[in-house]
Amino acid sequence: MALIELRDVTKRYRVGEQEIVALDGIELEIAQGEFAAIIGPSGSGKSTLMHLLGCLDTPTTGTMHIDGIDVSRASSNRLAEMRNQKIGFVFQAFNLLPKFNVLGNVELPMIYSGVTARERRERALYAIERVGLTNRVHNTPLQLSGGQMQRVAIARALVNDPKIVFADEPTGNLDSITGATILALFRELSEQGRTIVLVTHDNEIAAQAARKIEIRDGKIVGAGGAKVGSPALV
Repeated sequence: MALIELRDVTKRYRVGEQEIVALDGIELEIAQGEFAAIIGPSGSGKSTLMHLLGCLDTPTTGTMHIDGIDVSRASSNRLAEMRNQKIGFVFQAFNLLPKFNVLGNVELPMIYSGVTARERRERALYAIERVGLTNRVHNTPLQLSGGQMQRVAIARALVNDPKIVFADEPTGNLDSITGATILALFRELSEQGRTIVLVTHDNEIAAQAARKIEIRDGKIVGAGGAKVGSPALV
């Protein structure tokens, strides 16, 4: 079974009297250890798809399994458990707390997991070492470069040992050289067995992933030879 599996997934929103179809009949599988990029223009549905995959929302119809668990109609509490136990997030804006140092920012997800202070510190230091920032443990975000802040965000995403890391335009605020370094780190994590799903509108960024999943008008129109069966591909 795929790590991520969507079957005939739709997502609709109602804005006043108008119904918006954000996703329409999505069929998708993503395997353990894949480095996949979801690409599409603004309004294509890629952000909605990431919200579903990241257990931030549930589909209107269809089924969605994450690591063998059906989350299609999960409660908000169950979705929160999934995010905490199986998913890490990396965002374009880093989303670091400015008053916390690097260690404090990386420890944050574990506070909600009931991890002891000693274990939090040990695990956070290991994650920080993995992204090459051991010498910046006591610095605050304002004392770091953009690339260093994104590395902190990646360490924070890894600290609970998630199976999947979702990265939403993670190089959008970085120069091209720093961005390439961050993408190389994602490739390394994928080679170690971590599943990486990158969301971008940039073809050059998407080309760095092993697989490109293209979405337009709420439908998948290309998925790099993966097992898909959306009406757009039949």
